[in-house]
Amino acid sequence: MSSEQPIRWGIIGPGTIARTFADGVAHSATGRLVAIATRNPDRPGLGEGFPEARIVKGYDTLLADPEIDAVYIATPHTSHAEWAIKAVRAGKHVLVEKPMALSAFDAQSIFHEATKAGVFAGEAYMYRFHPQTARLVELVREGTIGDVRIIRSSFGFDMGGYRPEHRLFANDLAGGGILDVGGYPVSMVCMLAGVAENKPFLEPLTVSGAARLGPSGVDEWASAVLKFPNDIVAEVSCSIMAQQDNVLRIIGSQGRIEVKDFWFASGKQGGVGRIEIIRGDGQQSIEVEEKRYLYSFEVDAVGNAIRAGRTEFTFPGMSAEETQANLRVLDRWRASVGLEYGIETAARRTVNVAGAAVVAGTSVPRRQIPGLTKPASTVALGFEFFPSFASASLTLDAFYEAGGNLFDTAFVYGAGKTESIFGDWSKSRGVNREDIVLIGKGAHSPLCYPDVIAKQLDQSLERLKTDYVDVYFMHRDNPDIPVGEFVDAMDAEVRRGRIRGIFGGSNWTRERMDEATAYAGKNGKTPPAALSNNFSLAQMLDPIWPGCVAASDDGWKVWLKERQIPNFAWSSQGRGFFTHRAGRDKRDDAEIVRVWYSDRNFDRRDRAIELARRHGCSPIHIALAYVIAQPFPIIPLVGPRTVAELEDSLKAIEITLTPDEVRWLEG
Repeated sequence: MSSEQPIRWGIIGPGTIARTFADGVAHSATGRLVAIATRNPDRPGLGEGFPEARIVKGYDTLLADPEIDAVYIATPHTSHAEWAIKAVRAGKHVLVEKPMALSAFDAQSIFHEATKAGVFAGEAYMYRFHPQTARLVELVREGTIGDVRIIRSSFGFDMGGYRPEHRLFANDLAGGGILDVGGYPVSMVCMLAGVAENKPFLEPLTVSGAARLGPSGVDEWASAVLKFPNDIVAEVSCSIMAQQDNVLRIIGSQGRIEVKDFWFASGKQGGVGRIEIIRGDGQQSIEVEEKRYLYSFEVDAVGNAIRAGRTEFTFPGMSAEETQANLRVLDRWRASVGLEYGIETAARRTVNVAGAAVVAGTSVPRRQIPGLTKPASTVALGFEFFPSFASASLTLDAFYEAGGNLFDTAFVYGAGKTESIFGDWSKSRGVNREDIVLIGKGAHSPLCYPDVIAKQLDQSLERLKTDYVDVYFMHRDNPDIPVGEFVDAMDAEVRRGRIRGIFGGSNWTRERMDEATAYAGKNGKTPPAALSNNFSLAQMLDPIWPGCVAASDDGWKVWLKERQIPNFAWSSQGRGFFTHRAGRDKRDDAEIVRVWYSDRNFDRRDRAIELARRHGCSPIHIALAYVIAQPFPIIPLVGPRTVAELEDSLKAIEITLTPDEVRWLEG
């Protein structure tokens, strides 16, 4: 885009903040307001707040308008992610009014979509671009008050009484103070903690909050204490039912700095802001006079980024990384006070993050697994990390929409929470159970006994909201128990119809598997027909967790090839060994060093890096493609924490390694 061409803006959601932003566009050097999208274009007085802008009926109409370059999302919090993603998919640059989304996970999805589309995406914290903020940063960097030790910041006001009709009191609209205004003090203290370390920001180690949750379940006043890695302690507070002093206080070893209403700077339409410095040798007041409109700085920051071809803000703006870190603090603050919005629950969150129905896709190929009547996707989605339904649904939706239908659950994951999440997800999406291949696991140490299997399966099926699993694994083995007792217990579940495919052992030795098979043959029982052990290009040197068994060495490969027993392989990508987290000179990750560091594994890693260059992919893709390319059935279990990680893992499916390449990787 030409450096002289104005950025043509459209606004979705014509509320009060949209009018303020429109003033910023009008007084900017880079922008021009072209259109306002509304669902009610006939509303009296609508055009008065947006002179010279076209009034467009419907948000989709604005996104389809070729005259719009960038879109400002000013809808209620609950639809920020939906319309931001729709905008970037339409090829528009987006600035989203804070909070960018309800959670850091939702925000990550926005940035991921923007990266794929090659457009700008940012969160609208206007104060970050004002000269007063720049001056404040300078004062801290210069050591004006010595070493920063404590930061206090608040943003609170009093609505004058409970008003159930107002959005700030509406749980359905994610009301309350934390999401509406709490992000301001949090973003400021995280930035200042970072500035003290000459970094753009720091994320706190701990977040401990308290709040008053009102009749509608939203926070009416709340506070939190944040502890940072550099020992800075911050106290933040927000409110919609308590008028606070709204003063930022930065307390150092030689004095303190105070700023009233830091987010307001010198005023919406310009004026004079003040930074007070209080030291033992006196008090100084620094005036920051600025004639420009407050929001015009933000508009020009976006405009300059777009013109420069950047897809996110740079400091002092909040980068994608900082926006997500800031939201993680708000997520932790909300979690610590027990604040969850109805829209985040399975009963209400019945569509994907872009507001569309969840429909099975076809991109991920499916294969026939010995012992199963249903075809299953080439990879299985692991359930080890699913902190909440709202966050888990992002990954579950994306996997299913890509064509994935194989899900790896376990009784112990999240103390049963992840099983419940799957059950809620499958019901809320109306997923056809017969199209799903569901893995269940139970009898984990120390409760690894035959009589535990049925009891835990009772609970698992209730949580999963189904009456059977397709694959069942004992999560561990107990060599002190005769293997026949375990076979009998699992065979009983097959006969009851609660295991309708195959069962076997997770983290079992091949000797134990052979013994179980022999017992089943002699006694007319269903034999074990599946395994779930680690298998990876990097061989596990030391168990990641007690009782774990790897099946990656030559002896295991011979056994697997002879028997053609499917192995549902966990940690198939080496848990970070094939990423930048590992290296011969990197020893800060104790687990990676302990489990994977050996000369042989590093030689394989080197070859994976070389082969990745030839295939135009990443070494971690080669590591997963290696597993899929084995001459025996292996189904990798992947455990992505974000949609971006999931889509990255699925890229490996597109890579086909030849037998010669597999042998070369092995050395």
